[in-house]
Amino acid sequence: MPHRWNENRLTAKLGIDYPVIQGPLGGLSSQRLTAAVSNFGGLGSFAAHSLTPGAIKDVIAEIRSLTSKPFAMNFWVSMEDEGARTADENAFNRSLAPVAVHIAALGAPRPEYKPYSWIRFEDQVRVLLDQKVPVFSFIYGIPPQEILEECRAKHIVTIGTATTPEEGAALQEAGVDAVVASGFEAGGHRGSFLRAAEDSLTGTLSLVPQIVDIVDVPVIAAGGIADARGVVAALALGAEAVQMGTVFLACEDSGASLLHRQALRGKKSRAHRADKGLHRKTRAGDPQPPAGGVERGGNGDSTLSVATKTRQKPRDPGRGGGPIRSRAPMGWAKCPPFYLHRRISFLELVGRGGF
Repeated sequence: MPHRWNENRLTAKLGIDYPVIQGPLGGLSSQRLTAAVSNFGGLGSFAAHSLTPGAIKDVIAEIRSLTSKPFAMNFWVSMEDEGARTADENAFNRSLAPVAVHIAALGAPRPEYKPYSWIRFEDQVRVLLDQKVPVFSFIYGIPPQEILEECRAKHIVTIGTATTPEEGAALQEAGVDAVVASGFEAGGHRGSFLRAAEDSLTGTLSLVPQIVDIVDVPVIAAGGIADARGVVAALALGAEAVQMGTVFLACEDSGASLLHRQALRGKKSRAHRADKGLHRKTRAGDPQPPAGGVERGGNGDSTLSVATKTRQKPRDPGRGGGPIRSRAPMGWAKCPPFYLHRRISFLELVGRGGF
């Protein structure tokens, strides 16, 4: 029996319904958004790299009060750089000066300087291990081997981030369960760790197949993906999931400011369509699953079924590509149903139970 588009090695390992992962959104993380994405069948993520161990424990408890589904906690393996310990308020003000006028024009508050405070990565991860969080994702390097071994012993899924094929190979050698192929389109920062960020700027659509070709673990595409067209493209290149962040910031459950959400809700933006799709289902009596992750009955989506099932290369549960000697159907760009993906946002994909 052929596999459905949303069924592969990674969705099975993570225990999720759809191969969609919410980007951790460092600095803009929200427990409510993390739980909402997980309740809808994706994998919600929370960026905890700046939190103390005590705060991390509180965050985990709150997320678990909102969902019984799997979710990920995301950390930076290294938060150190040459200037981290020496940067002072004068350096902060110099960096802020070029954008201060734009911040003022928006009526937003001026960012305040906060002295650097070092938090030990091993202490942060200890909380994750003790709490047996379902998924541990990370950037800026590879955790010590003893941490990865303890994750395996406790059945915690590990997801590392690569910005180059070499980083993807290093992560697989370390024994991670999945690799995020993070193209230069990814927002916020580069998670590079083998070479400098400026030397690790491969685009997502180029990076994904390069990493897929050299690793055996599932690959997650990240960077510049914000609608169903991007999902289809990533899966066609061999990825077994996508990771999207910015598209979620328009949602009220995100940690973004009102000004930020309003900007993203511009009528032509993809984030606006995602937020609009969520609220439309809520008004129609098909709300987000309540706390505890109780799911409602699914409804079919014939558009997506046609576009994915008739045009996607059959998937092999062992690799994520097609079966040996199979041929992928041609004419993707000429397929009329493919263009219908332009109107299907992420939350519309994840918020429906049947495809």
